[in-house]
Amino acid sequence: MRPIIELNGLSLSRSQVAALADGAAVHLAPDALERVAHAASFLSEQVRRQEPIYGVTTGFGSNADKLLGARRARDDLPGGNPEQHERDLLEELQHNLVITHAVCVGEPFPETVVRAMLGIRINTLLRGHSGIRVETLQALAELLNRDVIPVIPRKGSVGASGDLAPLSHLAMVLLGEGEAFVGGLRKSGREALQEVGLQPVRLSFKEGLALNNGTTQMLATGALALNRLEHLLQLAELAAAMTLEAFAGRSGALVDDVHQLRPHPGQIHSAKAVRALIEGSTLVDIAYHLVPRFSSWLADSWQTPAAQAQRFDISWDYVPPSQRHGRENFYKRFLPFKGGKKHQPQDAYCLRCMPQVHGAVRDAFDQACRVFDVELNAVTDNPLVFPDRAAREIEDQVISAGHFHGMPLALAMSYVKAAIPVLASISERRLNKLVDPATNDGLPAFLIGNEDATDSGFMIVQYTAAALVNDLASRAHPASVYSIPTSANAEDHVSMGANEARHVLDMLEDLEHVLALELYTAAQALEYRRDMLNAARELGRSGNVSALISKIRNAPRTDAVERAQFESEVAALAQALAESDDFQPSKRVQRAFERIRQHIPFMAMDRAMDGDIRAILKLVASGSLLEDAA
Repeated sequence: MRPIIELNGLSLSRSQVAALADGAAVHLAPDALERVAHAASFLSEQVRRQEPIYGVTTGFGSNADKLLGARRARDDLPGGNPEQHERDLLEELQHNLVITHAVCVGEPFPETVVRAMLGIRINTLLRGHSGIRVETLQALAELLNRDVIPVIPRKGSVGASGDLAPLSHLAMVLLGEGEAFVGGLRKSGREALQEVGLQPVRLSFKEGLALNNGTTQMLATGALALNRLEHLLQLAELAAAMTLEAFAGRSGALVDDVHQLRPHPGQIHSAKAVRALIEGSTLVDIAYHLVPRFSSWLADSWQTPAAQAQRFDISWDYVPPSQRHGRENFYKRFLPFKGGKKHQPQDAYCLRCMPQVHGAVRDAFDQACRVFDVELNAVTDNPLVFPDRAAREIEDQVISAGHFHGMPLALAMSYVKAAIPVLASISERRLNKLVDPATNDGLPAFLIGNEDATDSGFMIVQYTAAALVNDLASRAHPASVYSIPTSANAEDHVSMGANEARHVLDMLEDLEHVLALELYTAAQALEYRRDMLNAARELGRSGNVSALISKIRNAPRTDAVERAQFESEVAALAQALAESDDFQPSKRVQRAFERIRQHIPFMAMDRAMDGDIRAILKLVASGSLLEDAA
């Protein structure tokens, strides 16, 4: 049995929206239905008293100054026939509002988005300030519970007065109009209702406005996007941790004392998350002199049969005494061998500034969550009905306001929209650093041995990431800053929030793909780094100093004193390597790495990579990597 979520208009959460999108059913809280019935009864009484009420006894938008008459003016013309009309003017007003506003274009929204829209719309109407009847609201809930999913094309809302056009497509199915998916098949609204045993609804006072006036599309789309972004922020921290391990990087920039001096919440969170991911690593913060540089494998690279199975050679450069002048203290701490790690106390920005960059994106996410969490339980249609408010005039109880205006959501999405390319960009920079021999701290160029100059390795993976980042950056322009007035300038400033939220949801797929490409590349780099370090350690443990000497370039050859010092220092390097623990990433990064290797083997020589790419994209989308790293 699928889960059931009780809606009461007051406590809907983003996690519940996600559950509704995934198939949960709804139950309407009895106390909320009492509020709904009370507001509908009040509105009916005001209509009976012939009070002028916007959108009930007047037209909409630029027609708000036109009061509805007792009968159609056309019926007073010769040949007029009042009896031919199925609906009176008040009902026709609501019916026409829905059917004439359903003018969206483009591919339909996924069923997940429409299910979220249905749940959110039901929830806001349960607040009891919209005037909708209980039976109409229950019919809307039955669409969701019986999996009748209105067909809603993606484009057509300007985000004020709310999401009129897409919500009209949603409401049309209640009337037996429009189209809906039932069991994955696209049918007319009337056929869809018949198939599940429902009857079309006839709208009463203000029900058209209640159904199509509000921020539901942008809210549903944005809420689902935020849920996905939360997952991608965690994925970005895992990718950064695996890349940091592959670099045998430094953890100092993650220390909590550092971030307490600039205590942005997202920055503190991201630093803490990566610290936890790399806890227990024997790669991070490794001494410079222990890290060898990759060298191409040759047939005589290794002396023992077991070592000859290696897919690489390794090397260091010796720093002779004549080149240590002024650096004596440094070489008291570190042996005079230059391998893969540069002798500098800080990593590149894409590693060192990861908390600041990821954290800023997280702060944008948190701000958007605050806005959206408020909106999920807000009333967003117009006018608002206050049946118990003390008043002398009807205008004090049925108040025209602007809660349908989507600017709070639009600006929150603009912030997130600008943040998405930032997170993708720093990921691509880490990927690029891994494949570039000038910056990857001793790893092979493009992470491939390339002994015969025939292999491209991971070179083109970075091209794809770069293309995605550029595409994201070109889509990051905020829609919310460009209002186009509508309704003959009655609606002279609109939010474009629906476009903003839709863009964000679409952009997250590309962000996920960039992070997946970084993880794919980082796994290759991590395996090289780990195996090169462990090969160096085995050299140290072998007791064969001459074998280690063969891996060191720039050794003195003639001066006996210098040669003796050199051999003594090589022996110290051998001892340091021999005494080192097995070089491994943290347990959490190791579990994620092993999951990748279950699906994608190490690439020793070029192979078709399209299958690898499909595998890593599927693996990332499944969420299993984060489960492994938890």
